[in-house]
Amino acid sequence: MASRAGPRAAGTDGSDYQHRERVASHYQMSVSLKSEIRKLNIVHLLIWVLMAAQLNVFSFLSQVTVSQLNLVSHKVVASPYQWEYPYLLSIIPTVFSFLALPRNNISYLVISMISAGLFCVAPLIYGSMEMFPVAQQLYRHGKAYRFIFGFSAVSVMYLVIVIAVQVHGWQIYYSKKLLDQWFTTTQEKKKK
Repeated sequence: MASRAGPRAAGTDGSDYQHRERVASHYQMSVSLKSEIRKLNIVHLLIWVLMAAQLNVFSFLSQVTVSQLNLVSHKVVASPYQWEYPYLLSIIPTVFSFLALPRNNISYLVISMISAGLFCVAPLIYGSMEMFPVAQQLYRHGKAYRFIFGFSAVSVMYLVIVIAVQVHGWQIYYSKKLLDQWFTTTQEKKKK
């Protein structure tokens, strides 16, 4: 290959460009953390849609089909627990997280982390305490009074809680690491 400026400089074999081709490690880390957070946001959206469907559709269907039409028995569809309604607000941190990622918006990511604790983790902790007596009765006596399509409602909801706590815990952890990366980048820009 010929150069526009003429022959290659003496003493170089052309391999000295590689150090300029690398992407800084904090940028690589930022991209990988954003990817992980997006995946967790999508999983949270799936959990949220299932929870919203169980609250709205199933409670409406249970009222209509059980009380009026007698098409489905009370054992098939469970009435919702009280913690499920505040958990619907858990969409707020996910929205702020999606808004923060494209432009590295630190304030949106902080709002997402704080609201994840308030609207995601707090209702899940309350829900686990609310359902504990029912779970204890199921464990001790083998009696379940609420069912979700033939399964004990408390068992299904505890499974949902375990998965949701893991998703939100990883979301907060990765968001904190991403926030640290963004602060590092911001501090480096200020020093220049």
